Amino acid sequence: MGPRCWRWWHWSAWPRTRQPPAGSTPSSRQQFSTQEQTTQICVVGSGPAGFYTAQHLLKHHTRARVDIYEKQFVPFGLVRFGVAPDHPEVKNVINTFTQTARSDRCAFHGNVVVGRDVTVPELREAYHAVVLSYGAEDNQALEIPGEELPGVFSARAFVGWYNGLPEKRELVPDLSCDTAVILGQGNVALDVARILLTPPEHLEKTDITEASLGVLRQSQVKTVWIVGRRGPLQVAFTIKVPRPRKRLTELLLRTATEKPGVEEAARQALASRAWGLRFFRSPLQVLPSPDGRRAAGIRLAITRLEGVGEAARAVPTGDMEDLPCGLVLSSVGYKSRPIDPSVPFDPKLGVIPNMEGRVVDVPGLYCSGWVKRGPTGVITTTMTDSFLTSQTLLQDLEAGLLPSGPRPGYSAIKALLSSRGVRPISFSDWEKLDAEEMSRGQGAGKPREKLLDPQEMLRLLGR
Repeated sequence: MGPRCWRWWHWSAWPRTRQPPAGSTPSSRQQFSTQEQTTQICVVGSGPAGFYTAQHLLKHHTRARVDIYEKQFVPFGLVRFGVAPDHPEVKNVINTFTQTARSDRCAFHGNVVVGRDVTVPELREAYHAVVLSYGAEDNQALEIPGEELPGVFSARAFVGWYNGLPEKRELVPDLSCDTAVILGQGNVALDVARILLTPPEHLEKTDITEASLGVLRQSQVKTVWIVGRRGPLQVAFTIKVPRPRKRLTELLLRTATEKPGVEEAARQALASRAWGLRFFRSPLQVLPSPDGRRAAGIRLAITRLEGVGEAARAVPTGDMEDLPCGLVLSSVGYKSRPIDPSVPFDPKLGVIPNMEGRVVDVPGLYCSGWVKRGPTGVITTTMTDSFLTSQTLLQDLEAGLLPSGPRPGYSAIKALLSSRGVRPISFSDWEKLDAEEMSRGQGAGKPREKLLDPQEMLRLLGR
């Protein structure tokens, strides 16, 4: 039997994100006493990895002070800019992060780009320990001809656009085509397909930006293909139920092999929008329109698997398929960037080399989250990982492996930033912006209307 193409007709029937078990807590001997000096700790990045690291440190060391540095004006990273607007329950962790940020031993400093506004060595000089938790900001390139054509985007950029990431507000994708192809079969691919096909009226009460909703209202996209180079047993998306892989496989196989009943077949025939999974396909080239000015299709190599289980590799069979489409979204993975010349970095794996969160050969420097282990897992995976890095740091502190004596912490960095013309955004500043967003959303029945323009944010803060 040749490679299958499977089509599902329900825009609303989507696998949900699986929630792995929570992490462990350190032993009682790691509960630090109030008799010790203040331990100054810096966390770079205010997404889940950064906040969970800070939360754990503050809980298990009563004399720790944690400063969180963030390049964006606003906190919460991919919880704000990555989670799909129609999954608001996933964003409830923001309440926990807000409690952490409001602690009198924690401070948020937005609009500070570490590696540009302040260096990692300068942070290491000011703090007893530095934790890098800045995530995976780059997307993996397709490295095929035609990927520079208009109509080709990274799925991450598309997600940033509809979720209000300021640097993606100018993206404005052309949705005048009838078919879109998403390359990659992970959770982000599913989110993007769902947003493309969900009737706009079902998104009106979410925190999707009004600008992107306006574009989606004019969309002509009727069919979305989600393409993967391997088969159904290797898909990367997850669902929030026990035995997820078994359940997911059963669902895929039943959809592919069962003939729909009369009622279901009639409903499918009337469906205005459709999506489907295409397995055993690998991108070879983005095909240009006749005038060469935009994407008009994608050429796919048909593959087969070599090996067994999760280690199975997709290899070309020599056959090809051309799939017409006017929109190509690449969702084949993400990678972290090197942040500072002083920090070791593995460009192949896209991570900071580390042992249990300790950065190799740099004492007092740690990492957590995607920059530590690669861009895999969901928010609770990151929570567990961040707790473990925090635990490692506290063990090193207890063992006397971190610098002794007082460190100036933010007071030294504040002076440096001021001398360089950098004006950080505090958490109380964010709360003013937050109130403005909620006020703007209230009139439309939305939880918030996100602010997109940093200059407008500064005006609202009286800067």
